[in-house]
Amino acid sequence: MLDLKNLKKTFNPKTVNEKVALDGLNLHLEDNDFVTVIGGNGAGKSTMLNAIAGVWPIDQGSIVIDGTDVSHLPEHRRAPLLGRVFQDPMTGTAATMQIEENLALAARRGDKRTLKAGITRAERAQYRDLLATLGLGLEDRMTAKVGLLSGGQRQALTLLMATLKKPRLLLLDEHTAALDPRTAEKVLQLSEKIVTENRLMTLMVTHNMRDAIRYGNRLIMMNDGKVILDIAGEEKKRLTVENLMTAFFKASGEEFANDRALLS
Repeated sequence: MLDLKNLKKTFNPKTVNEKVALDGLNLHLEDNDFVTVIGGNGAGKSTMLNAIAGVWPIDQGSIVIDGTDVSHLPEHRRAPLLGRVFQDPMTGTAATMQIEENLALAARRGDKRTLKAGITRAERAQYRDLLATLGLGLEDRMTAKVGLLSGGQRQALTLLMATLKKPRLLLLDEHTAALDPRTAEKVLQLSEKIVTENRLMTLMVTHNMRDAIRYGNRLIMMNDGKVILDIAGEEKKRLTVENLMTAFFKASGEEFANDRALLS
């Protein structure tokens, strides 16, 4: 499970540029929860993910992942518990290395380095089978440099790498925002397939209201650094974009402000 209790984070405190990014954020996820996260501009969505991952130290509160308090652990100490896919398809892979070499790096994450062969025959066969599940033909291009892949292919590969060692928590940070609509839909379907098959506890930040409603078993909406809506079960299945925006207005007292979300 994941427990976020009273998280607070302020950037540039006591200056004219002070920004309260997280303001007493509380959130609990059960094992196997697939939670989509949406909110207005500056609501604290990405800051929440960065706080969980240890990119930004929190000012106050606690972060517990699967019973381990990681609140004050450095980023590399939390890494074994987490998998993450970023918005930029260029992030999360080594562009000058081959596809199979990238997968080998992901498979050895957290292990001690040795002088054994880089990739064994059995591993190569495993990677080929994994890549075949993507349906993108990458299993026949295992020695191709990752930098030659399209954005969608690269995000699909990053998904495999992030989940290869079955993390306790998967963080998807607007991972389809830089893709065209057709490719984004393919990557979202792959995301749901991987999350469901591996029963991964997942937080997916998205700017697309329809995607937030369609995917996952639970939806949370953030505003001013805290959760103001938490919708699950049958209520989520009945959601529409229109009544979600109405619920946001009732909970926050203001209009929903996110240009990308409204345009999508």
